[in-house]
Amino acid sequence: MAGAVAYEEQRRRQVEENRRKLDQLKLHHLSAALRDAAAAPRPSPAKSAKRKPRGPPPADAPPRRSGRVASLPEQPNYRFEDTYADIKKSIRGSRTHSTRTDLIDRVYATEEARTHATDKAEQLQAKLDPSHPSFVKPMTQSHVTGGFWLGLPKQFCTKHLPKRDEWITLVDEKGAESDSYYLVRKWGLSAQWKAFAINHKLVDGDCLVFERIHQTRFKVHIFRQSSYYE
Repeated sequence: MAGAVAYEEQRRRQVEENRRKLDQLKLHHLSAALRDAAAAPRPSPAKSAKRKPRGPPPADAPPRRSGRVASLPEQPNYRFEDTYADIKKSIRGSRTHSTRTDLIDRVYATEEARTHATDKAEQLQAKLDPSHPSFVKPMTQSHVTGGFWLGLPKQFCTKHLPKRDEWITLVDEKGAESDSYYLVRKWGLSAQWKAFAINHKLVDGDCLVFERIHQTRFKVHIFRQSSYYE
């Protein structure tokens, strides 16, 4: 018990000695000052910097332009009225060359007219010689305008068409012949199909029956979507 009392007394004297030394060094005052300084908000250097007022440019100063367009002869025209006039002029000029790729020359078939032409084609196909393989192909815009690409049924191609790229002869109902190049890897007609489509005035909604009368020779039966209105 006496040892515990002596230990507590020694501890009390040590604490008082440490407090006296801290008071001499004034460390607690320095700690409080640092804590207050860290808590105080600091003004932003960017906000504290004063910007010089910018006056109007001289009357003879050139307009400011980026380096990318500074060398161009004149500034671009962003007025819609002028741009629209240029577009109309371009369209009028392109129509003088009789091109079917112009969007304003396209024909958009109704679902009724499209179905009418397809039904007529399927009725004819049912009457054809079974020894002549055939398929029905309705026309869309990509077949008769723009890209002029005619994809063929894959199953028909693998079963009845050559295993390599080859010219295919198309014979219309009047006996006129034209050639088109068959691409075996894409299962479709590419080169010269455009000429066939234009010469026969094919439009969106028309429907064709391709009847193979020889290994690389097809008779093409054309059914017009416009016949729906007749």
